[in-house]
Amino acid sequence: MLNKRILTICCLCLTAAFLGFRLVGNNSYNIIFIGDSITEARMVPDASTQGPAAQAATYLTGTGKFKSIHFNNQGRSGFTTLDFLPTENNAYPKVVKAADEFYRDQSATLVFSIMLGTNDSAVKGTHGAPVSPENYKANLKSIADSLLSRYANCKIIINEPLWYSDSTQNGAVYLIEGRNRLLSYVPQIKALVKEYKSLLPGQVFLGDEKAYAYFSKNYLTDMHAEHGPIGTFYLHPNQKGSAALGEFWGKAIAKVLN
Repeated sequence: MLNKRILTICCLCLTAAFLGFRLVGNNSYNIIFIGDSITEARMVPDASTQGPAAQAATYLTGTGKFKSIHFNNQGRSGFTTLDFLPTENNAYPKVVKAADEFYRDQSATLVFSIMLGTNDSAVKGTHGAPVSPENYKANLKSIADSLLSRYANCKIIINEPLWYSDSTQNGAVYLIEGRNRLLSYVPQIKALVKEYKSLLPGQVFLGDEKAYAYFSKNYLTDMHAEHGPIGTFYLHPNQKGSAALGEFWGKAIAKVLN
């Protein structure tokens, strides 16, 4: 009787150890961040360590819940959803190159974290601007469809774009009209995620929804004061803001991966 009990306990321990090994072995992630100058983080001293993509990876690693986290930053200043379309020869080939390198590692799940919309919302001055809400959704869908087709079992997380001030104008014109258009993109993101939930469960998710409100209240401390034709404007997170944005992204990604 005692020997049988010992054998049962040993079997349970081995099973638990095996399941634990499988959990850890499948708990590695390679993340590609897709976005514009906010993701690229050109306005922080060292984007490779202080940008929001790097900060998100640091947050995820710090949770202790993942075996490994590696990331690649595909943020491109001034780019819109049109620049990332598979039919364009702009950003998409570089995303594919980075993804192909990550995808060779079959021990890790490939994740795409996307935040686009700022430059789409411009009144003029960026590729395709102004991009209508319907076209914005169609462009995101085209990008997502292509990635899902290329990389089986990948996950796509779409974050809501950030707040910017009504006075925003640099090489492009944004202003109040642009920010109102930016807000019209949010329902489109949610509708797209909902569609994928029915078509491809467990692959496309809504990401961060909190950073917009945070920066609308903390822009004086967390965003660069920039100067344009009609005065000071706030568009890009500074070093403090990049850390905050990275944590927002990290928490949204962790929620999906967990």
